[in-house]
Amino acid sequence: MKKIYHLSSCSTCQRILGEVGAVEKGVKLQDIKSEPIMPAQLDEMKALSGTYESLFSRRSMKYRPMGLHEKTLTENDYRDLILQEYTFLKRPVAIIGKKIFVGNDKKTVEALKNELAG
Repeated sequence: MKKIYHLSSCSTCQRILGEVGAVEKGVKLQDIKSEPIMPAQLDEMKALSGTYESLFSRRSMKYRPMGLHEKTLTENDYRDLILQEYTFLKRPVAIIGKKIFVGNDKKTVEALKNELAG
């Protein structure tokens, strides 16, 4: 499977999709705002990444207003929050075969680009 979960209104996601040539390489795209993540999809991401926390974005605009920075969150909390609010998913998340690429840091994007080229 080749799939990327992204946010169409996120300029960083759009830049990365173009940079890795996702559309040209036949990757299935899922805009998490218009097509919410299903629990089974999130569980699959967790199985590949190891933890729900690794999929959680503390950069979300709702993180501080909800007081989450003052709480100790559990794995179940991370899972529930991501399912409740799409902005809590660290983006983009790409699943290529049995490999997962989470987030937009340079090394991750480069690894994703190499995986799609290979």
